[in-house]
Amino acid sequence: MNRGRLTVYLGSAPGVGKTFKMLDEARRRRARGTDVLVGLVETHGRAETAAAVGDLEVVPRARVEYRGTVLEELDVDAVLARRPEVVLVDELAHTNAPGSARPKRWQDVDVLLDAGLDVITTVNVQHLESLNADVEAITGIRQRETVPDRVVREADQIQLVDLSPHALRRRLAHGSVYRPEQIDASLAAYFREGNLTALRELALLWLADRVDDALARYREQHAITGTWPARERVVVAVTGGPEGDTLLRRGARIVERAAGSELHAVHVLATDGLPGPPPGAITAARQLVESLGGTFHTVVGEDVATAVVDFARGINATMIVVGVSRHSRWREAVVGSTAARVVQLAGSVDVHLVTHEQARKERFVRGRWSSLSRARRAWGWAAAVVVPGILVAALSFGDGVSLSVDVLLYLVGVVGVALLGGMWPALAAAVLSFACLNWFFTPPTGRFTVAQGENVATLAVFVVVAASVAAVVDVSARRAAEASQARAEASTLASLSRSVLAGEDSPEAVVARLVTTFGLEGARLEERPAPSAPYEVVASAGPRPTRTPAEGDARAAEGDAASAEGDAAFADGDVRSADGDVRSADGDVRSADGDAREGSVVDVDPLRRLVVSGPPLPAADRQVLEAFAAQAGIVLERRRLAERASRAAVLEEADAARTALLAAVSHDLRTPLASIRTAVDGLAAQDVVLDEEDQEALVATADAATTRLERLIENLLDLSRLQVGGLRPRLVTASLDEVVPVVLEAFPAERVVSDVPEDLPLVTTDAGLLERVVANVVANAVRFQPAGTPVRLTASADAQAVELRVVDTGPGVDDERKERMFDAFQRLDDTSAGGLGLGLAVARGLARAVGATLDPEDTPGGGLTMVLRAPRASLPVGGGPWHAALPSDSTARPVTPATPEETA
Repeated sequence: MNRGRLTVYLGSAPGVGKTFKMLDEARRRRARGTDVLVGLVETHGRAETAAAVGDLEVVPRARVEYRGTVLEELDVDAVLARRPEVVLVDELAHTNAPGSARPKRWQDVDVLLDAGLDVITTVNVQHLESLNADVEAITGIRQRETVPDRVVREADQIQLVDLSPHALRRRLAHGSVYRPEQIDASLAAYFREGNLTALRELALLWLADRVDDALARYREQHAITGTWPARERVVVAVTGGPEGDTLLRRGARIVERAAGSELHAVHVLATDGLPGPPPGAITAARQLVESLGGTFHTVVGEDVATAVVDFARGINATMIVVGVSRHSRWREAVVGSTAARVVQLAGSVDVHLVTHEQARKERFVRGRWSSLSRARRAWGWAAAVVVPGILVAALSFGDGVSLSVDVLLYLVGVVGVALLGGMWPALAAAVLSFACLNWFFTPPTGRFTVAQGENVATLAVFVVVAASVAAVVDVSARRAAEASQARAEASTLASLSRSVLAGEDSPEAVVARLVTTFGLEGARLEERPAPSAPYEVVASAGPRPTRTPAEGDARAAEGDAASAEGDAAFADGDVRSADGDVRSADGDVRSADGDAREGSVVDVDPLRRLVVSGPPLPAADRQVLEAFAAQAGIVLERRRLAERASRAAVLEEADAARTALLAAVSHDLRTPLASIRTAVDGLAAQDVVLDEEDQEALVATADAATTRLERLIENLLDLSRLQVGGLRPRLVTASLDEVVPVVLEAFPAERVVSDVPEDLPLVTTDAGLLERVVANVVANAVRFQPAGTPVRLTASADAQAVELRVVDTGPGVDDERKERMFDAFQRLDDTSAGGLGLGLAVARGLARAVGATLDPEDTPGGGLTMVLRAPRASLPVGGGPWHAALPSDSTARPVTPATPEETA
């Protein structure tokens, strides 16, 4: 069965006439012979709306009773049973009455569409989910009933119903929208002219987006690649250079001129594998684009200009913004520029060239034309001089060798020089080879003259080919070296990213990896609490690690014998940074002491920086160094967040304990107080004569309530002392057969049976606190022990500890909840009156405080056995294997002498 078609009448505001338009469409379709049914039309008591329904067939509404009130909703089942071709459903965003089959009316409509029925519905723009916050900001009223945008966007047809603000206010004033008593308030609030104008614009822009989506689908279906300027879309080409901010802000100003315009920034990644701009520059550009309300895109392409133009055409852009080339005019004349290529390829797309401070300011940088080492360049220059001479000597002994063979051999020599020393030595070798060929092998020899014209051509071609081959070989060698370095950098960064994302690295590990990767003497990550505060070392590593910023500067100064040159360079115009370092014109960094080390300081953010010491790093490694710095900052921030989360978890746990305590106090502490107050009032009453039996009963009630209150208060105090670490046990030698009988005196003899031998070894403990532990455990066992069967206490000893077992045959506790029952205020399935759920939490805390452990086990046959293990007195207090086995979260404190008052 095909899904039905949805038609939506979208209103810019209430009262614009959506329902009338829907009814008009229904009558038009009925006149054509279509079976139309009115599922639900909201008249809101308006006679005009009710009259507009006319003789259209209306399905009876479903009646839903809610809190004594009968509400009417759309009867979906009745509509499905009737099965018309078209059904009318008003107010798509309506919330159905509680008890309905579905909570929202748009869900009812979805059911009708799935059944193959066509639906015509209405909705106002203020009910669209994506515009809800905007409407609230404009009108000051938050709409409680909303419909997801996708429901309306997926409609087969959307009709905008609109009125000018003046016409709508006039319609409202005539009583065509609200009742007379609501008119004045509506005109002064929601229906102000400014509000209506803004809502109208929201509706138009939202619908324009929907139309634009339809246009994109049409262009894709019909393979249309040309630009249709239906909406202003500006594409800004971003290279990652310093001119990026200027281009993006210019593009944003262009977009602001027309409402509904879009800003797109695109960065092209070259496929040659060469290093691109620093990742920090691209990240900054992305953040700026997003702050300007645009979107950032990254595409891959062999040719930058082609990739930019293809992207612009793909999104149907109307303008491309590019910057004027940074290359010098002579280089642009030779190799061209990306901006010029974009202009050539753009076709019907406008191109906006933006000048900037970096335009035409490219200058020659030493070492730019060769990435070879100084030694290889030296060998290349030597070869440029030696190779032509060697060929002269070798070819002089050969007879009958033609000039063409000589030229080819010299060409091979020039290529060899290019491979060894780069382009410039090869060009020198080509010039020397030309001179040697002319002087020694071109008739007439011994003179720089050429007798035959073809020899002139041969020599000229030789120079051109030699120079061209030298340039190609040099460029290829540089590209290969750069690609190899890029692959190594990518591998290094990928490994670092994987380890950081997996949470395997600490700041110390990242810094240590940095030292290993670059072969540094040392590196340190520094942090400061505020931009004006001094830096402090967070992590350091290396064979000669620096522990403080001052130490690192001094150590670098010791290894720099050219401090006088550094002072001279500073005098020549270097710039001192805010942190006291000196940055020279070529980008090197000198400390205030005079040490010169290229790229030794990398700023992670305003509060963190990475400082390295050792041999100067090549400029090509700066990008990887920045990536390491960024990752170190991420790791440090993640550790900070983890610490905050841990502290927040502790605070949350404490807050939960306080909340549970307050909730429990309201009942469990008030109940014994109420019992005591009742008993005391009964005993003190003058108008009531009590016999001796009644008086004894009231006294017993007050005594039991007082005992219970004392036990609750003691547990609360013990818990608070454990949490703040204020409990200081007094450890002495004691015997369990002395502690257990004291505990059992508080329980009826038929409820607890003791089988504790009298010859047990002594234990090291605080007898008073251990008594509290045993009392709480026994009380918990008695609570769950079935009537008629006593709780059993047994004891035994091994080489390390004495073990007391409290055995009950009650319902027991499953493994998943055994640890949770030691949390404060946990009563698990206990629903009996009384108790705060503190007994076991206090018992385990006190046990750990005296060096014991308390763990649960299953009782054979059913039930729970609590095992208390206390260290034997023969073991040294605070040492030995027993204390080594204590849990890592033990609350026990170092044993110190304590007064009886502190123990109480």
